[in-house]
Amino acid sequence: MSAFYKGAYMGKLLRVNLTDRTSSVEAIPEEWFKKLLGGRGLAAKYYYNEIGPEVDPFDAENKLIMMSGPLTGLTLPAATKFQFSTKAPETGHYLCSNSSGRIGTQLKKNGYDGMIIEGKADDWIYIKITADGVEFCDARDMAGENTDKVLEKLYKAVGSNRAGALAIGPAAEKLVRVSYVCVDTRAFGRGGGGAVFGSKKLKGVVVYGTGEIPAADPEKLKEIQKGTLPVLRETRGNHTKYGTAQYIQPINELGCMPTRNFQTTHFEGGDKVDHNFFYENYKISNYACDKCPVACGSVGEVKEGPYKGSKARTEYENIGLLGPNCGVDDFAAIIAANELCDKIGLDTMSGANLVALSMELFERGLITTDDTEGIEARFGSGEALLGMLRLIAERRGIGELLAEGMKGVEKARPEWKPYIVHVKGMSPAAYDPRGFYGHALTIGTSSRGACHNVGGWTIRDELQSGKYDRFALDGKGELVHTIQNNRAYIDSLGICTVVRGSMDFRANPHGETMFAATGYDFEPELMEIGNRIYNLERVILNREGIDRKDDILPDRFLKEVVPSGPIKGQQLTEEMYNRILDDYYSSRGWGKNGIVPDTAIDKCGLKDLTA
Repeated sequence: MSAFYKGAYMGKLLRVNLTDRTSSVEAIPEEWFKKLLGGRGLAAKYYYNEIGPEVDPFDAENKLIMMSGPLTGLTLPAATKFQFSTKAPETGHYLCSNSSGRIGTQLKKNGYDGMIIEGKADDWIYIKITADGVEFCDARDMAGENTDKVLEKLYKAVGSNRAGALAIGPAAEKLVRVSYVCVDTRAFGRGGGGAVFGSKKLKGVVVYGTGEIPAADPEKLKEIQKGTLPVLRETRGNHTKYGTAQYIQPINELGCMPTRNFQTTHFEGGDKVDHNFFYENYKISNYACDKCPVACGSVGEVKEGPYKGSKARTEYENIGLLGPNCGVDDFAAIIAANELCDKIGLDTMSGANLVALSMELFERGLITTDDTEGIEARFGSGEALLGMLRLIAERRGIGELLAEGMKGVEKARPEWKPYIVHVKGMSPAAYDPRGFYGHALTIGTSSRGACHNVGGWTIRDELQSGKYDRFALDGKGELVHTIQNNRAYIDSLGICTVVRGSMDFRANPHGETMFAATGYDFEPELMEIGNRIYNLERVILNREGIDRKDDILPDRFLKEVVPSGPIKGQQLTEEMYNRILDDYYSSRGWGKNGIVPDTAIDKCGLKDLTA
């Protein structure tokens, strides 16, 4: 039987067992590609099949599931995305994460759409994958080393800086539940996936391939790519010049910037941390992922002062959470903290939120310098910011507790709940939902916790386009539902969301890209596939005990009025939130308890996939 596709897919999965140091290759059912595309959808399917609700994140039975999309590695802008799924140490449930980098492309060049790593090694190792096969290599000399040094050694092991590599830092070795996986200087950032690597004694993976990735119509793909370039130059110019830091100023002016552990929504030192200040004082270069003409990564370097020489790629989320949410207006300290997180392998977002929590606890007298090993953990202190991040990564002092993540802190110290900000164990991105109510649903119903991407990025619709009243309740359920489905299929294609519009991968997708890549016309089905993926993820969450109670926002967002700034006096009440949550469930066809009924499973075509 011939494949329904004529290109883009390799049709094979590589399975690697760390316990007995073996590997095998297996076919991926064609129907799974048809119904779930690849990437995030395919990773969710394997997770559903192989990681049960009883599995703990640090059990040998937990797995590292990594999948490319059909477009990964093809001649298209930013076709570099690769998906990762595991049981998350930070949240204790299903995690999906995506990253750029070369790992997906290199796996496909070796003939695989993805890989699953299972079991546990008895000592530190790394995996090398080449045309010669899979090798299990001694990594004891890498133990304790930062991600930069590990990546350097991994590339050297295959003799090419064009290889794809995954690496963890010291934080993951100590099983810090907010540690990340470095991916060729990008990252699987959220959920603590690095700690799963650490629990398996897996320091890294390096992949180098020399094969070709087929396309159904390679000449058409080149034509499509050429046509995207003027569109991206016109629509993404600010991304090239400023990167995502361009959002700091408008988000702050609209009163949506988390400030001092989300206590308020406007940072008075905003002009010291926005894109203009960065561009004029710190920017030294752009960073581009493979085949990307946008180059939205803005690299900053500190040229003088106590943090001189610090260098980091400062994204919006890093700036907003390491800066305003910790009360810090010293951009040099933000860059230094960003660099520190990158090297030790700590999620900048969750790490920064944990520091912000510790600063509030310190200022309220709930922890002291006895807990912080002498650090005056006050809002606004760059020195305290870096010091507390080190405590978390090294599990010293109060860092031992903070390293367990928000969920762990709340379990150990329930009396601190009014100050702890998370949904399903994951702390939010740098947007306060009291400033736009669709975002409240975004972080409440995201498949992986309080996530602005997987949950549905409503900034464009609510804050930029003027299409929606940001404080209205009506219509937000359908809005978030639609954006989530769009993002689910994008994450399954293998391209970056920044460039998707240039190929018309929107909520009403059209064009010839998928046909040119695969030989199958996926375009009319893409939103349906996105809906199927999101429902599959919710079925997984339901199986893991997640329901309506877990979609509720923390007390800070539902019980506190915004005390100052542009939206002073604004409040999102529990009654208001429950109303839009009901609307969302209704839009999706879920029960009021947040559980996916059999009727919805049948309707979206999941019945066979979840049998």
